Amino acid sequence: MKRMELRRCKEFSRMKWRRRRRWTGDSGSRGNRSVRTKVKKLQRLIPGAKGLKPDRLFLRTADYILQLRLQVNILQALSKIYGPSH
Repeated sequence: MKRMELRRCKEFSRMKWRRRRRWTGDSGSRGNRSVRTKVKKLQRLIPGAKGLKPDRLFLRTADYILQLRLQVNILQALSKIYGPSH
């Protein structure tokens, strides 16, 4: 009976260790680094976004996308007006 209990304790301790490792292991820090590098890349793409916190950066990004869409719409309208007929 003691062997069975000992075996169960070992299995339980292994499971507990795996769970702990999953939450605080290398994969978590790699994920954080990946997000940080993507945020830095986004800060370089968006004008005036250097040093912004992520929440402000995402708002600025959304505004920038809307401005770009507006520019595309204006250029399309101008190309229809001044198209190949002129």
